[in-house]
Amino acid sequence: MAGRYQPLWPFSTQEEAARWRDTQGEDGDQAWHLDAARTALAFTRDYLGFTEIDRAVKTEQEGAHARVHVGYRSQEGDRPAVAAVVHLMRYGPGEDAPWEVVGTDDTSFTLTKPAYGAEVSSPLTVGGRISGVDESITVHVRRPGSDAPLGERCCVPAGGRKAPWSATVDFTARPGKTLTVVVSTGGHVATVERFAVTGVSVTS
Repeated sequence: MAGRYQPLWPFSTQEEAARWRDTQGEDGDQAWHLDAARTALAFTRDYLGFTEIDRAVKTEQEGAHARVHVGYRSQEGDRPAVAAVVHLMRYGPGEDAPWEVVGTDDTSFTLTKPAYGAEVSSPLTVGGRISGVDESITVHVRRPGSDAPLGERCCVPAGGRKAPWSATVDFTARPGKTLTVVVSTGGHVATVERFAVTGVSVTS
């Protein structure tokens, strides 16, 4: 995972993942670390707090990578609605290595600024493109180990077809730490209907 990908959750370092691997078994209370779909849902519900997103609609795995389409029950049809495609990687070699969230694959709601892996400071400008009507975007800055967001910006109006959106958020974090920038929108049929994340590090 070194270099290209940012470790977002549940482990902050390779050492943390290796320590879990050495002390936990496949039958332990935290065996969900070995299941990409369960890890993606735990990330979405427990870490991001999007509790209405309660199902893995589809899981695609290729080697050390997995992409889990997480979603919720839609009121507009029989099929569940997909809120995001969560990208995970094995944090270490072998099939007994735990899964780690490294980002999302964005579709109709994108988060392109800041760039993935960028060094950032506060205040942080975030932005991307969105397709939709009467959207209201919320921005959170998060880090594992902190229950509350390190920074938050609410209710940024947006809408149109691939329309640009932008917002500025203040946050407080120590230099060198990897952060997760989270953007979400909803309010039509669910509190959170779509979300996207990216990984950045705080300027030293």
